[in-house]
Amino acid sequence: MDDSVNKNEARRAKPLDVQEITTRTDTRDILANARRDVERYNLDDYFIADIDAHHVELDNWDEILECIEDPVLRYNGKAMSKNWPNAGNVALSNHPPGLTQQDVAGRIPHQAELAEDVPDSEEPRDITLVRRVMDSLGLDVQIVFPQPMLEIGLHPSKPTQTQLIKAYNKWFVERVLHYEPRIKTMLALPFSDAEACMQTIEQYADHPQVIGFLVTSQRDEAVFEPQYVQIYAELERRGLPIGFHAGPDYNVAQAMNRFISVHALSFVTCNMIHLTNWVMNAMPERFPNLDVIWIESGLAWMPFMMQRLDHEYLMRQSDAPQLTKLPSEYMREMYYTSQPLEVTDMKLLESTFTAINAETQLLYSSDWPHWDFDTPARIANLPFLSEKAKRNILGENAKRLFSKL
Repeated sequence: MDDSVNKNEARRAKPLDVQEITTRTDTRDILANARRDVERYNLDDYFIADIDAHHVELDNWDEILECIEDPVLRYNGKAMSKNWPNAGNVALSNHPPGLTQQDVAGRIPHQAELAEDVPDSEEPRDITLVRRVMDSLGLDVQIVFPQPMLEIGLHPSKPTQTQLIKAYNKWFVERVLHYEPRIKTMLALPFSDAEACMQTIEQYADHPQVIGFLVTSQRDEAVFEPQYVQIYAELERRGLPIGFHAGPDYNVAQAMNRFISVHALSFVTCNMIHLTNWVMNAMPERFPNLDVIWIESGLAWMPFMMQRLDHEYLMRQSDAPQLTKLPSEYMREMYYTSQPLEVTDMKLLESTFTAINAETQLLYSSDWPHWDFDTPARIANLPFLSEKAKRNILGENAKRLFSKL
C-alpha cells in the first residue's frame, strides 16, 4: 500500500464517543459542557440569577388537584385523574398533549420528561432536579415557573382557570419553596378574576421567596381594563414587579403548519399586544414605580416595536394623550429576559442591546429545560459587552430589581 495512503489514514480524526441522552439521563450529564463553561469564564465569581426556568408540574398533578379549593371541582378532577389512566395528569387542565411538539417528536428527550434517578427523600423530586441545574449552570438564584400551566389563560372555563392557578400556587409554595431557599418564584395571578388576584397578592406577597407576580401572556384580557388598576397599585405599593410570560398561542397556530413558525411568532406577538396596550394606555405614567418584566420573548422584536410605536404615536398623539414621552422611552425603562437570545447577526444583536439599555435592563434567563435553553456562557462570551455589563445582565440587574434577592 502507498505510504501516502497510510499517512492519510493516520491523519483522519478518530470518531468521538457518543453518549445517548434519554429521558433518564442525569441533568448533570446533559449540562456537563455548561459546567465546563462555568470554569472557563470564571462564572463562580459572578452573582448569577436565572430569571426564567421551569419544572414539570404535571408530574405532581394529583397533589395539585388536592389543593383545589372548590370541593366539587376537586372531586371531579380527582375522578378524571383516576378514571382516565392515559390522560389523568392533565385532568381539568387545557394542556393539549402532543400539539406543542417542543421535544421534536421525542428527539429532545430532556424536554419531554426528566425521569432521571433521584434518591428517595421527603423532598419533592423537583428540588433535586432544580439543584442539579443550578449547580451545573453556576447559579446563585433560580426563578422557577410551571410549564403547561403557562397556557392557562386560554382555558375555556375562567372559574376553572382561577381554581387551578390558586391550587398550583398553594402546592408550589408549601411543597417546593419550603425546601430550598435558592429557589424563588413570581406566582401566577388568576388574571381572569381581579378579586382573586388581590387575594393572591395578599396571601403570598410577604413570602421571602415570592419576589413578584406573573401574568401568563396567552390570554385575551386587556391589561388596561379598570378592574386591574387595584392590582397594579398594590404591587407598586409593595415594591413587587409584575412579569408577562410569553408562550405558544394556538389561535396563531391554526394558520401555521410548523411548530417552528408558531414558536417564532406567538412567543413574541402575545407580549407585543400586552406591551402595546400597557404603553399606549399610559400605565407607566399611572404607575411610575411599578417595574415590568417581559419574559421569554427574546429581544429581536423590541427595536421594531420601538420604531413602530414611536412612528404611530407621533402621527396620532391624540390617541394617547396621557403619554409625556415617546413609547420607546417607556420601553427603555422596562426589563426584559434574555432567552432565547438571537445571536445569528452579532451587529444586530449589539444594536438591540444598545436600543434597550441592556446593561441596566436585561436579565439573564436559561429557560431550562426547554429545547432552546441558554446557559450563562451565552452572555459571558458576547464580544461587545464590557465586564460590568456581563455582571449586570447575569445577576446584578436582578439584584437591583428584586428587593428579596
